[in-house]
Amino acid sequence: MADHAGEAEPSLMEKVSEMIHNHDGSSSSDSDDDKPSAVDTMKSKVYRPFGREKPVHKVLGGGKPADIFLWRDKKISGTVIGAATAIWILFELLEYHLIALVCHIAIVALAVLFVWSNATNFIHKSAPHIPDVVIPEKCVLEVVSALRFEINRGLAILREIASGRNVKQFLAVVVGLWVVSVVGSWFNFVTLFYIIFVLLHTVPVLYEKFEDQVDAFGEKAMIEIKKQYAVFDEKVLSKIPKGPLKDKKKD
Repeated sequence: MADHAGEAEPSLMEKVSEMIHNHDGSSSSDSDDDKPSAVDTMKSKVYRPFGREKPVHKVLGGGKPADIFLWRDKKISGTVIGAATAIWILFELLEYHLIALVCHIAIVALAVLFVWSNATNFIHKSAPHIPDVVIPEKCVLEVVSALRFEINRGLAILREIASGRNVKQFLAVVVGLWVVSVVGSWFNFVTLFYIIFVLLHTVPVLYEKFEDQVDAFGEKAMIEIKKQYAVFDEKVLSKIPKGPLKDKKKD
């Protein structure tokens, strides 16, 4: 019996060594868990344009519009692109006018409802129910308020750029407006709007698919742009006199 008891209960030294072994194993595993993996480290070092750290879906605002832009539901996205293409063909290729289209749709709708309402007297059926269409005041105020906010923000940005505090931002806006003016001279408004609409439904989904490759190329491009800007700053911008601006700040 004594031998059995001695074999069943481990000695004090065995218990201590087992506790030390378990402690070392748990601490090493905890330290391994705390260390970031190599994949996470590489992902954190990848260049993201405009300082983006959120997924593309979140950048686009999330929800249904982002799902449409990223083709989460291919049927809805295809329908939207198809409708936009039909409108572009109607107005651009067939040279249909918006006012004429609205008038023709109104004529057809009124004619169908008028004939339907009078035909019910002969077939002894109830007249069609024409619902009251009323634009709610709250909806109009929300749209106007959002538009007002965006216009004021744009004016504030233009005022900040015109103040001359950020030369890099000024040059970027001037170049951007010049590019838009050149592209706008190539197409009319309907075609330009259609091109932008198609780009919104193709560029984000392609970027999401080839995100790492595009970001790597963007990083190289940004490095080269910074080099060229440094040369331009050294040869041109640094030679622009800034004495009057300093005097005004002192006053």
